Amino acid sequence: MLAKSLVIFIVIGMVSGFVYGIYLMDVKNTNQLVFVEGPSISLVTEKFDFKKGEVIKIRIVNSGTTSLIFSDASYGLRITGLSGILMYTPVSVQVVSHLDPGDEIELSWNQIKNDGDVALEGLYKISAKGMDEQGIPVEKSTIVTIWK
Repeated sequence: MLAKSLVIFIVIGMVSGFVYGIYLMDVKNTNQLVFVEGPSISLVTEKFDFKKGEVIKIRIVNSGTTSLIFSDASYGLRITGLSGILMYTPVSVQVVSHLDPGDEIELSWNQIKNDGDVALEGLYKISAKGMDEQGIPVEKSTIVTIWK
């Protein structure tokens, strides 16, 4: 026979695990790719946590119903620290780039900053910015973590 307090602790652990699982699925909203009506851009990474030195593949997807225009061949990609300090932008040609609805482009970051240093462990914000055909800015960002 199990002690009454042991049964209570087991039940509390199971309920709290269930509630935390619901939080991770619904509240945290880890769904990166959502198609909507009108202009929209989505950033998709294969995961949120990366090991130090691991290549981060970033898909920029036009998840709307209108074409998007970007001012360069890097599709407005920027990687910053959470403080907003720019860490990385791809070297790109200054040509106007387009993404039609449903189209995507894949870029990668090898965790080397623009100054040639290796990125440290921490949180990084990946963002992409373009505009729709009427010139209205469209921007999306996601946060990734680099671990040791």
